[in-house]
Amino acid sequence: MPQEQEESFGLGVRHLTVTLAAPDARWPEAYALEEARIRGALGSLALDIQHFGSTAIPAIKAKPIIDILIGVRRFEDGATCIGPMEQIGYDYAGADIVPDDYIFGRGIKGETRTHLAHIVEHQGHNWKRNILFRDRLRSDPTLVQAYEELKIDLARKYAQNRAAYTASKKAFIDKVVTDGGLA
Repeated sequence: MPQEQEESFGLGVRHLTVTLAAPDARWPEAYALEEARIRGALGSLALDIQHFGSTAIPAIKAKPIIDILIGVRRFEDGATCIGPMEQIGYDYAGADIVPDDYIFGRGIKGETRTHLAHIVEHQGHNWKRNILFRDRLRSDPTLVQAYEELKIDLARKYAQNRAAYTASKKAFIDKVVTDGGLA
C-alpha cells in the first residue's frame, strides 16, 4: 500500500508511542487491500488471513495500525514467508518476540508503523487465541466498552511506552480468552 494511501486511511503511529484514534470505517478497506497484497506474495503458503486487533472491532478506539493474522500449515513455514513479505514492504521483526509467532511490520524500521503481520500456525494456539478475542469483542458490547476504557486509561499512562501499554492489556485479554473457553 503506497504511503499516500496509508495516510488516506488514517494509518500510522510513531515508533514506540501509543496514540488511539477514533474508529474509522475505512480500516476494513485498508485491511482488504493489504490482504490481497499478502495473498499475492505468499500464495498457497497462507492458508487463511484475518483482520484482528482493535481496527477489526467496529466502534472502538484503536492504534491506527492494521493487525493481520496469517495462518500457515506449520509454524516453521513462517520462515519461508520472510522473503516474500520483505518484497512487498514488510520488515521482519523476528520469531522470538512472541512465542510461535513470526512478526512483520510496515514502517517498523522507520518513524511510523502502519501494519503488523503475525504469521502463526493455522488453528494453533496463537491463531485460536487471537480470533477468539476478536470475535468475543465483536459480539459483546459490554466487553468492547470495558476494553476501550482500559485502552484509553493505559494510553494516557503509557503514551511513550508501547511495550508497557501492550503488557498492561494482557490480563484483560487473558480473561476474555479464558472465559471464552480457551486456556
